[in-house]
Amino acid sequence: MMQKLWQKKLKLKYSKDVFDIVVFGSSAIENTIPNDLDIAVIFYKIQLKNQLNQAQEIKKQIQKNTNIPVHIKSFDLYSLFDKSNFAKENILFYGKSLISQDYFSKKLGFIPKMQIHYSLKSLEKKDKIRFNYMLNGKKQSYGLIKKYGGELLKPGLVEISPEFEKIFTDSVKKITSEFKIQKVLYKF
Repeated sequence: MMQKLWQKKLKLKYSKDVFDIVVFGSSAIENTIPNDLDIAVIFYKIQLKNQLNQAQEIKKQIQKNTNIPVHIKSFDLYSLFDKSNFAKENILFYGKSLISQDYFSKKLGFIPKMQIHYSLKSLEKKDKIRFNYMLNGKKQSYGLIKKYGGELLKPGLVEISPEFEKIFTDSVKKITSEFKIQKVLYKF
């Protein structure tokens, strides 16, 4: 079950040195059961010792609002984008801000999307129809696209919000293995 902590109006106390506080990892993805809550506290440029102390204070506040362990990481804007930071992609594509209650990447001027490229060429007609019903719905029921706010960009290409990646890929895998996922950041 996805942790929707960013949707709560948490009354977090933090200094003006904090650029953002971001939930990322499995707790930000629908249809998952996270073992922990991954939080990134992103600072403007301050000393590492101060980053760690302030991050621990924020961790204590967040821990009061959840029943799973909280793992907190602190970054300044420079270290967030360092090539050795393996969490940066996850933070950019899946991260939700506890401050703005929106995607973290929007604070940087980008909107994250996942594009699922698929092929139905090798499927039988009944499986192609089943796939269409899965995406678009049948009769009075909604398909995945409408239910989760996706968009069919063209035949063979669906665009979705990152938190619904698992829902879509699990459903697509049941019908075809001919698909790939591409992460995209749109400038807005």
